[in-house]
Amino acid sequence: MTYPTEQLLRLAEVMDRLRSPGGCPWDAEQTHESLLKYLLEEAYEYIEAVESGDAEAMKEELGDLLLQVYFHARIAEERSDKPFNVNDVAEGVAEKLINRHPHVFGEASAKTSDEVKQNWEAIKNAEKTRTSVIDGVPLGQPALPLAAKLIHRAGKNGVELPHYELQDIQRGEVSEKSVGDALMAIVELADKNNIDPESALRSAALAYAEKLRNSSPK
Repeated sequence: MTYPTEQLLRLAEVMDRLRSPGGCPWDAEQTHESLLKYLLEEAYEYIEAVESGDAEAMKEELGDLLLQVYFHARIAEERSDKPFNVNDVAEGVAEKLINRHPHVFGEASAKTSDEVKQNWEAIKNAEKTRTSVIDGVPLGQPALPLAAKLIHRAGKNGVELPHYELQDIQRGEVSEKSVGDALMAIVELADKNNIDPESALRSAALAYAEKLRNSSPK
């Protein structure tokens, strides 16, 4: 294992130069908010690179994601309230990984992936002092992963779910509510069978896109 140091330091220096007086006007104007669209774009581009199995594309897109981390951290250094830098970010995530893997770095035991996940969630809940099942769930995320996260949280915390039905749709009673309930029922079914609904729908959509590829627009 080669531990990264030199090039990560170089990237921090490059980012600092771009952001500092005499650097790049565009980079200097950016804010956390203005960069969000690029963060999302780079994440989606990395997903495509993984799905294509293109190692060079994966390397490039990971670099673009890493740039976003360094860019946001460099902007955060300029905060008047609670500034932080990329070193603080790396330190925080390293400590988090150590704390949440006591079966590796401590005396706890976890022989299966399910046990690891249970330990992780228990430690996380204790760290965050959560008082609600939905604490920590980003409600602004797209609807499908939001529904999946809420249903998964409810299930693992023993919270009874509303009774979502497909029957209204099957009877032809199509409305925003009946479609929403049907989608929630499908997401619940996926969760019970350890299927990621986002991945399942994406695979189906890509397969459909392939069928449409040779169709000419009219």
